Amino acid sequence: MVVLDDRALNRASLARQLLLEPAALAPRDAVAHLCGLQAQQPQEPFVGLWSRLRAFDPAELSDLLTAKRVVRTHLMRRTIHLLTAEDVLAWRTRHEAMLLQRVLGVYRRELSGMDLDELAAEGREVLDGGEARSMAELGAAVARNRPGISPRALGETLVGALIPVVQLPPRGLWRTGGAARYLPISTWLGREVEPASPDDGVGRELVRRYLAAFGPAATADIRAWSGLAGLPDAVKALRAELVSFRDVRGRELLDLPDAPRPDPDVPAPVRFLPAFDNAVLGYQDRSRVVDDEHRGVSVAGERVVLVDGRVAGTWRCTGDTVDIAPLRRFSRRERTELLERGAALAAFLSDGAGDRVRIE
Repeated sequence: MVVLDDRALNRASLARQLLLEPAALAPRDAVAHLCGLQAQQPQEPFVGLWSRLRAFDPAELSDLLTAKRVVRTHLMRRTIHLLTAEDVLAWRTRHEAMLLQRVLGVYRRELSGMDLDELAAEGREVLDGGEARSMAELGAAVARNRPGISPRALGETLVGALIPVVQLPPRGLWRTGGAARYLPISTWLGREVEPASPDDGVGRELVRRYLAAFGPAATADIRAWSGLAGLPDAVKALRAELVSFRDVRGRELLDLPDAPRPDPDVPAPVRFLPAFDNAVLGYQDRSRVVDDEHRGVSVAGERVVLVDGRVAGTWRCTGDTVDIAPLRRFSRRERTELLERGAALAAFLSDGAGDRVRIE
């Protein structure tokens, strides 16, 4: 079996993640290809698409949100993702058990003995009027009949698991603030989420889509990205149409036969990634992108810089200035590229008002 080292996997991942060279895709098509973008921090998807697309106007993504073509919701790993409306409708039911399990992992003691079906019905009744509610408002409304239970636990259980909901604009629009307010997916999109398929066609489609955006990858990587434990059956059903490799640690890696696997020596340009980007978090074994000693920056919400395809620094923007904190020494050529790309990022984030970059 062919062995792919970390550099070969790095270049394949960069190509799938649209980070090897800018993609000539519309923002909605990029969101679909990437299986969604991490969006706990509402402005981060804009940087994620700016780093990946040949020409990106942030107003286009805002328009997609207000036109209900993309939505913000809890899904993979019970984290907020920005996804196409079609993917949310197709995938939400497949994630239902995982979403509930993760909520109960936090609030099991408070929710012990509670009738969750009854709680969900009350929550839906509160939202049936069509008025968007915050998690706190929803929790307070159902807490009236449950003395001693914290409204936060109730609200988070409802919006994070029991009721398929979306966060409404203006939250998530370009340079626009706004509290997280929720409506059921069916109310916002005018369509019900799709029921579970008896043959788990959704699971098979998730595996295919993941490999197209992240592969080659092990089943543990698919599980780490999705949070789902039941995908091995989907993988087993797909094996005849997949190809296999091994990594240097001996793990079996699966992939789509015709997916891009560039030459490991293909140059990788500097890329600035937003917080919690799935190009780093979308794997159980992240060694293809980040050294073990720096693995913590990706889960701490640090925005990272890729140099030669790997996490080599963190960055932040203050006013019109992008500050880069290196995790290793940069060559003169790397510093030049960082300054050029950082200036472009500063201009994007400040609407052309600034282009200052500092390397600490």
